[in-house]
Amino acid sequence: MTEDGNKIELPKEKRREIIGRIRTFFLVNRDEDLGDLAAEIILDFFLDDIAPEIYNQGLQDSYDYLSDKLIDLLGLKK
Repeated sequence: MTEDGNKIELPKEKRREIIGRIRTFFLVNRDEDLGDLAAEIILDFFLDDIAPEIYNQGLQDSYDYLSDKLIDLLGLKK
């Protein structure tokens, strides 16, 4: 969930695509043939527990970058 309590939702077609990619990853890299349910559980774990951290870090990085650029902009004052 995001900090405001909203769960990250994906369209059905995108979920199916990612579940397929998870299954392929496990088959190629771990020689494990996951079923759709196991891959969906992994996807939900990442969406619920990991994605918000990545999202928040992206926001922080963007804020830091823009803050630096605004400080640079103020240096152009005459």
